[in-house]
Amino acid sequence: MTTHIHKLFDLTGQTAVVTGGSRGLGLQIAEALGEAGARILLTSRKEADLQEAAAQLQVKGIDTRWVAADMSEPAQVQRVVDTAMNLLGQVDILVNNAGATWGAPAEDYPLDAWDKVMNLNVRSIFLASQAVARASMIPRGKGRIINVASIAGLRGSSTMKTIAYNTSKAAVVNFTRTLAGEWGPYGITVNALAPGMFPSKMTRGTLERVGHDVLAARAPLRRIGDDDDLKGATLLFASAAGKYITGQILAVDGGVSAVLS
Repeated sequence: MTTHIHKLFDLTGQTAVVTGGSRGLGLQIAEALGEAGARILLTSRKEADLQEAAAQLQVKGIDTRWVAADMSEPAQVQRVVDTAMNLLGQVDILVNNAGATWGAPAEDYPLDAWDKVMNLNVRSIFLASQAVARASMIPRGKGRIINVASIAGLRGSSTMKTIAYNTSKAAVVNFTRTLAGEWGPYGITVNALAPGMFPSKMTRGTLERVGHDVLAARAPLRRIGDDDDLKGATLLFASAAGKYITGQILAVDGGVSAVLS
């Protein structure tokens, strides 16, 4: 017996934790999940940003809660998961989006900047995935984990000068594949989105330095990402429509990663 397509994408009754969810891509992802019916718990480090993001989603009729935390710290990760379990009862979907970048030539790259990027971009997704799986997904025999990688993790670059960021996102790619293999028997799917250039606080410097039009011209679709471009891919990975998809990395980049630059 087949399921109607609308039902396959319906997240009514499900709950989602979105890290780095107070702005940019995280907020777009949270909005997509909420519009599909999920209850949302946002987390990031700044309370003011979270309050603003939650209010934005609540105006759209999305059941949204928030908790401020540094997801690279084990105790704070556990507090987020405990909050999710207490408020929402379970976690069906985890989106690991929290991240940071830092630009400097490799020969001058500060060790403290390297550690900051690695801790937030790699350590945090391990901590969050492990804590959520232990508390909710493994005991229930199901779950969806979506990691936010980047096309910067799919190949090298001679121009970006962001060696820690690129390295961390490559780690996210193989973390995704490896965890999918290990946790498949628990009924947990693990996939990653690899966005290209989207306007955000993190990419503002690159957009200003290189130029919007130049970056858009590098994509076969001749534009950068917009406020809706991650929604469909997110919903595919989060919903029953993607229940037979795991260990996959989906570039959402206007075709940049498909062609030689």
